Amino acid sequence: MTVFKRSVSSRSVAVFSGEVLLIFGSLALALEMRGVDGRTADLLLKAAVTAVLWQLCLYYNDFYDLTLTQSSRELVVRLLQAVGAAAIVLAGLYALVPALDLGTWVVITALCLFLVGVLVWRLAFNRVASARPLGERILIVGTGMDARAVARQILLQHDFAYRLVGFIDDEAPDASTAVPRQRVIGTSRDLLRLVREHRVDRIVVGLSDRRGHLPIRELMQAKLAGVWVEDLTATYERITGKILVDTLRPSWLIFSDGFRVSRTARAVKRAMDVGIALVGLVLAAPLIALTALAVWLETGRPVHYCQERVGENGSTFTLYKFRSMRTDAEQGTPVWARDGDDRVTRVGRIIRKTRLDELPQLWNVLHGDMSFVGPRPERPFFVAQLAAQIPFYQQRHAVKPGITGWAQVKYRYGASVEDAMEKLRYDLYYIKNLSPLFDMTIVIDTVKVILFRQGAQ
Repeated sequence: MTVFKRSVSSRSVAVFSGEVLLIFGSLALALEMRGVDGRTADLLLKAAVTAVLWQLCLYYNDFYDLTLTQSSRELVVRLLQAVGAAAIVLAGLYALVPALDLGTWVVITALCLFLVGVLVWRLAFNRVASARPLGERILIVGTGMDARAVARQILLQHDFAYRLVGFIDDEAPDASTAVPRQRVIGTSRDLLRLVREHRVDRIVVGLSDRRGHLPIRELMQAKLAGVWVEDLTATYERITGKILVDTLRPSWLIFSDGFRVSRTARAVKRAMDVGIALVGLVLAAPLIALTALAVWLETGRPVHYCQERVGENGSTFTLYKFRSMRTDAEQGTPVWARDGDDRVTRVGRIIRKTRLDELPQLWNVLHGDMSFVGPRPERPFFVAQLAAQIPFYQQRHAVKPGITGWAQVKYRYGASVEDAMEKLRYDLYYIKNLSPLFDMTIVIDTVKVILFRQGAQ
């Protein structure tokens, strides 16, 4: 599925699958040591609930970010954090729902078994995965800015088993390319020879027609010989979970896979929106009342504000939020919120960090102006400015805006043209790969962002 192009590489699948087996294996062994028959339906349900919560604790501690956990020290720290969180969460669950309790002895034993098992498994996996012969060897055609960006991502990440062989370019490397001379290992005439000598598995083409001659004949021969040949934008998208907007051509948007959502998917997405909005409004009613009271006690009325935003297909709608700034925060020309903005009140800082100021937007979702997941809606004044400076900015309005979104969970709060450009890269990736399943992964990520107070100002 396209939604998992980046987030689930073959390495991530292997790690996740191994740890699912370790969790269930630890629980089964602990039950066996206790002399309990774990094959009954009742115990299987309890074990499944326990395992899911356990897995979520690992996920929320970034245990499946293979780049972060490459260091043995970081691996141990995050594992201990996850196991500690799992113990606390399970204790709370068993206190609230005693029927799900597997028994203190069983859970503690299973946690200890898992702690030892997963540590041995991960250390062995990292050692095997870092072996040079196992990496997929990549040759990049071109030394331009985009080619260098992809090369940096390949060198920095550990989710994909990629190893950079080098660059080829018909132009002699100079200071302007910012590519070390030793990394440029040949020209387009050497392509087939380099493929054979370095046993290249994948060729990434980052040479535009404007910059130089594309070695069509050599690339065709390499592809017919079994080497995977792909455009640089596809590699960047898969590794980073965003689209390279800077040099994107309209033809790529027209002919690329994705950017198509079936009627069924749209209907499911809308049903999810209505369901989440209704349940959210009911469950959040006490928080809505307390937030409104806190805003009123600090700065008086109004406790909320209404603001015009740009929605689907460029239409405008009225967005509702709890007021987090002074009543005189903005007069005349609209101004972006800044880091440490002195217009934000004390209560406002709290409700921004916890996202409580967004709760009234559940009404926007119910009304149909917004979706629960989508690009954040911007004000018409800023849309006009950004569209004039950022290519393809208007394309983010191809879907309904959302309370949360791929850009919000992957990038910090943005308050500049550069931030808007980076968020657009994520927004276009979301629009291209939009699906109900992708929405669910973003909702899960949003919980993590709120718990660890990331992104808001």
